[in-house]
Amino acid sequence: MTGQPGGGVTVKGFPVARSEARLLAPALMFIALVVAAVASLGTPLITSVATSFHVSLGSAQWTLTISLVSGAVATPVLGRLGAGPHRRATILATLAVVVAGSALTVLPLPFAWLLAGRAAQGVGLGLTALMMGVARDHLPEERSAAVIALISVVSIIGAGVGYPLAALLAELGGVRAAYGLGLAVTTAALLTAWRSMPEAPEGRCAHVDVAGAVVLACALLLVLFLAGERNLWSRHLTLAAGLAVVAVVLLCVWAVIELRSTTPLVDVRAVRHPAVAGANLAMFVGGIGMYLLLTLITRYAQTPHGAGYGFGLTTFVAGLVLVPFSVMGFVAGKLTPRVRTRIADPLLLAGGAVVVGGGFALFAAARSDLAELFAAMGVLGFGVGAFSAVMPGVILAVTPKSETSSAMSFNYVVRSVGYCLGSAIGGLILTAGTGPGHLFPDDSAYTTAALVGIGAMAITTLTSLALARRRSSETNP
Repeated sequence: MTGQPGGGVTVKGFPVARSEARLLAPALMFIALVVAAVASLGTPLITSVATSFHVSLGSAQWTLTISLVSGAVATPVLGRLGAGPHRRATILATLAVVVAGSALTVLPLPFAWLLAGRAAQGVGLGLTALMMGVARDHLPEERSAAVIALISVVSIIGAGVGYPLAALLAELGGVRAAYGLGLAVTTAALLTAWRSMPEAPEGRCAHVDVAGAVVLACALLLVLFLAGERNLWSRHLTLAAGLAVVAVVLLCVWAVIELRSTTPLVDVRAVRHPAVAGANLAMFVGGIGMYLLLTLITRYAQTPHGAGYGFGLTTFVAGLVLVPFSVMGFVAGKLTPRVRTRIADPLLLAGGAVVVGGGFALFAAARSDLAELFAAMGVLGFGVGAFSAVMPGVILAVTPKSETSSAMSFNYVVRSVGYCLGSAIGGLILTAGTGPGHLFPDDSAYTTAALVGIGAMAITTLTSLALARRRSSETNP
């Protein structure tokens, strides 16, 4: 497609036809939205799965946890593959795995096959970083920054899109109908990718560090397992502590392997760059806070009136509480690229963290009316949207183009771990606030959890301000 006078736009030496460039941006955002929404389908269906398959709620919870685990494990591997010459093939193959997993969730098979299908669906979470790499390589620079920001945003607000739809379908046609939604949209995503994904630029090469991938996978499995199995800490503290030590040792071994490897899975030296390390720390702590508030609000909304608080909402109506989160998140994602021309990215990160902290404060002070929950969710969505839209810019400002997918994949691993810990911390606080013989925690436990979230967002804000101070000193010595 070279030598097209007036018929194409040249992007850093990689020609892209105007019509293809016009279709590429929405295709990238659609795929990122689909994989995020499908991975989150487990959240509203846990009770339905437990009932339909005659398993405990703890076992049904794994339909959500296993997709997060497989996504966290697959993300760095796909990020490295996406940095090589076979990025298009990697994207198509991954989406084919997601479609196959979606089919397993729909077929009338035993519970173990449902878990296998959910694990395959979770692999798609690793595609978000690849979508960013495609945008950076094949869209004009001024356009790619805005598209990357929106890809980051839709990868988070996807939960708010899939939750109410899945809940409604589960109420109308059962759990298989809800998972059928996942099969339909993932098939559409695969067809979209086949039609629109360009080949990677020439000259790229990437080798997967198998040893590093195996060690990292084992470490992440342990970390996410320990975050998801809250009962393990209360009933088998010694075992849980031992596994935590093993996880830390494995992460240290992985770092040594990556430092010694000529083709590391993740460039640990680049990750140690102050801007990247600071951004990942902000993402980790911020992710804990963001998911904590999301968990608190949805659980509070579904708590029956008999507990002395709550609204006793059905799964579908509770899912509608997430609509303000998605809408305001998208609004923030659209506004943020314009604001970035006037305000430095780290300052915007801090601003997003402050807004999320405001959502916690609102929830802690006022939650007696359903409208107040909608307001808190809208504030959370705007803060998360702004934070997510800015995060790629902070990292990619010091990252070579060829390492876009790899660098962002590590950030998404950090985010996944933060989300899981946020959910676990929320569960532990609410469990601690549940009196003997009571099914539901005291209302004050939600206030305690909100205060913990405010503390997490304060740390995130201070980390972001430190990044801003460092950037200011580098640009104005």
